[in-house]
Amino acid sequence: MDHTRPSPNGERGISPRSRLRLSIGRRPRDLAQLGLVGGLLVLSVLLVLVPVNPVELAIYDQLGRIPAVSDPVWVVLRWCGTWAGIAAATAVAAYSGWIRVALLCAAAGSATWALALVMHQVLGLRQVAPTGAFPFPAEEVAVVTVLAVIIAPYVGGYARYAGWALAVLVGVAVVHLGGHLPLAAVGGALLGWGVGTLFHVVWGAPGRRVSDLVVRDELEQAGLAPRSILALRHRFMEPREFAVRTADGATLRVKVVRRMSRRAGAWYKLKRLLALLDVQDEPRLSTPHHEVEHEAYVTLLAERAGVRTPPVVLACDVEHAPALLVVRQVAGRRLSQLRAVEVDDELLAEIWAQIAALARARIAHHDLRAKNFLVDAQNRPWLLSFTFSHAGAGAARCARDLAEALVSIASVVGAERAVSSAIRALPAEQLEGALRNLLPMALPRRIRAQSPHGRFLMAEVREALADGLGQPIPGFRSPVRPVTVIGLLLIGAAVYLLLPELSSMDEVLLAARHANWGWLAVAVLTGFLAIVLSSISVQGSSSTPLPFWRTLAVQVAAAFTGRTTPGGAGFFGINVVYLERLGLRRPLAVGVTLLNQAGTGAVAFAVAVVGVFAVGLSGTFTHLSIPTGWPVLVGAAAVLVLAAAVLASPFGRRRIVAPSLEVGRELLDTLRHPVRAVQLFGGALGYLVVSGLGLAASLAALHPEFSWAAVTVVFIIGNTLGHLVPSPGGLGAVEAVLLAGLGAMGVPATAAVTAVLLSRLLTYWLPVLPGIAMFRYLQHKGVI
Repeated sequence: MDHTRPSPNGERGISPRSRLRLSIGRRPRDLAQLGLVGGLLVLSVLLVLVPVNPVELAIYDQLGRIPAVSDPVWVVLRWCGTWAGIAAATAVAAYSGWIRVALLCAAAGSATWALALVMHQVLGLRQVAPTGAFPFPAEEVAVVTVLAVIIAPYVGGYARYAGWALAVLVGVAVVHLGGHLPLAAVGGALLGWGVGTLFHVVWGAPGRRVSDLVVRDELEQAGLAPRSILALRHRFMEPREFAVRTADGATLRVKVVRRMSRRAGAWYKLKRLLALLDVQDEPRLSTPHHEVEHEAYVTLLAERAGVRTPPVVLACDVEHAPALLVVRQVAGRRLSQLRAVEVDDELLAEIWAQIAALARARIAHHDLRAKNFLVDAQNRPWLLSFTFSHAGAGAARCARDLAEALVSIASVVGAERAVSSAIRALPAEQLEGALRNLLPMALPRRIRAQSPHGRFLMAEVREALADGLGQPIPGFRSPVRPVTVIGLLLIGAAVYLLLPELSSMDEVLLAARHANWGWLAVAVLTGFLAIVLSSISVQGSSSTPLPFWRTLAVQVAAAFTGRTTPGGAGFFGINVVYLERLGLRRPLAVGVTLLNQAGTGAVAFAVAVVGVFAVGLSGTFTHLSIPTGWPVLVGAAAVLVLAAAVLASPFGRRRIVAPSLEVGRELLDTLRHPVRAVQLFGGALGYLVVSGLGLAASLAALHPEFSWAAVTVVFIIGNTLGHLVPSPGGLGAVEAVLLAGLGAMGVPATAAVTAVLLSRLLTYWLPVLPGIAMFRYLQHKGVI
């Protein structure tokens, strides 16, 4: 069969339909989507097993009140989800010549219908008095959804959205006509979505892979006359590349962009926000074609500015195939492939000259990894891959570029050579800007991952650059911005307004007004005494003696930076910078901070285990109910199996097991030094116990009859578990766990809610205010 079409220059090209068929493949992302849909379907099945929610009944009632004059329309829509709809979709696809689509529609539609009937038999009918009994899921919605999912990749554009709109209308139809409840319509949509995704995983779908035939055809259309095309090895999630040799002997490199490569995630953006550096988000791009055009545009600008980069030959959007970027091939080796002895000082000077030319042209490359420097046969550097680039960049963006280049070059030749060559080639003002960006939170993982010890390499580069410029290591910048404060206040207001609803807002306010002010004053004192004990624990974490009063002042400031940032990132940052200012190298400073957190965690775990058993034997937790049965056993076994699989994986061994063993060895080594051991573990124990007594004092101001030891144990458990949630200060999670613990002790709801809110406010959030003043003072004195 001839699948060619005439090209604009009279030659034959691949037809759009053949182009579409050549792109059929499997997408790994569909597996994750299949897992998500499966989980939602299981959740909907579990909801079927409980009594019908009044909200669902209200929706059912409202949809049933749609005027009856529209019933013929709803009946026709419902037919779309029956065998008539499957037959119609199959017939239309077959008539249009899409035999593959027709077979998939028939198979997927039939399988979905059969699965829906099986679920009807297994789950039975949902009894709703006095309305009647309803099956789950809605087979009509499932059929329409699976047909929409199957057809969508072949039609594209707005047609795929029309399929989903039809599925929604069919869902409304089956509920309006009284055949199903709203949850059944949702379950049907999830079933159809899951089956359709499973078919894409097994048999593939268009737009998932690139054929060299498509690349050859597009190059021929552009008049480039390719002789040979060789697919190059590529990494997962990166653009596919081909090496092409043309009839005139030229060698081209073709980049095939199937997805957006500019994918800076939310976690990276959050870390940059916490670093508070003058870096901005990368500009948004709308489509892969836009990405290709953007890279071609910035590459041409860089070439015009004197930057040595392979010339752009072609940038095009291919119908029914990914966008292509074609550049001239430059023979040479990547900088990442060279040994340190192969990189001489002349080459380093040339590299810095290229980076300086970029900065003068106000172009930020944003991906200056060693692999994106190409060294040709004449020992000249070339810059590649302007995917993440930004034209019209300001000084902050260019400074970040320079920081990336310093880390990348240091990963090849070492920190000392990279820094010394940069100091010889570039003005001190530019290097000072780069110095402020040499932080793990400021640079993306692709830069840090070039060295097995990327975090430590960056610290070496920063320290060498600071020494070479005669500048101090950059101080800690405030991790809290106005938007962070506003978000924290909104979350806090929501928590502190919703928790009293567990009892009664009026009763909580009345209890707070009649609280014993003496006990509340004790609670305030425990909050500040806990900071003193925390500073003692930090002293015990360091093998180098730390000044007590200065360490205490830093911990007061950490009450501001650590309690207002997710995961306590501000606590780590301020302590690491403080230790660096005392002369400790970055790796040692990070190790001291991690050891302190590990010691506190170990003490909390030991106290929690011993305390639960001791207090439990006394019969204090009279209202504690532990779920039992097969579901709990299966869930616990699944969690253990998953944890074991993660720990046994290369990622788990590298990122969890190895660091944990190293910290464990450091903790054991601390025990060999009695003074440090008492400081570390005694300070951590004192911090936890005194903080727990703050909760007990708040409760004593309201409800004097309780066990102080039990409340302390409840606090230690709640504080430890709650801070696992990545919200500032564990806000919301800590309060919830503390309320559950006090409820298990039999404390009345009003007293428990009021005590938890007062304790958190007086012992945890109140020290933030002097922490702000101390933070500014320490900045002024150059301590942090």
